[in-house]
Amino acid sequence: QVQLVESGGGLVQAGGSLRLSCAASKSIGAIRGMGWYRQTPGHQREWVATVVSGGATNYKDFVRDRFHIYRDNEKDTLFLEMNNLEPGDTAVYYCKGTYRNRDSWGQGTQVTVVS
Repeated sequence: QVQLVESGGGLVQAGGSLRLSCAASKSIGAIRGMGWYRQTPGHQREWVATVVSGGATNYKDFVRDRFHIYRDNEKDTLFLEMNNLEPGDTAVYYCKGTYRNRDSWGQGTQVTVVS
């Protein structure tokens, strides 16, 4: 199993930026389907963005053109660069990856956007 540890969350004003990090305990090249999800109280966790090993990315419509997901293979870290943040982006953000056919989640990092 792989351990994933997120960091980089915080409090930011609307229009601001944050960069989330997800450090993996295994070689990131061996982890499939790495992505970011988010969850607010009383709601199900929702998918935000995914990057595959070849570098192709997919985004949920509400973050397209504002968020950028990418991997640093040398640092075994996944990133989510978030720009032009909106109060509706407030949530706990989770990193997810699949290693040897087992899904692993990080503990989450809180992002709070105030107007």
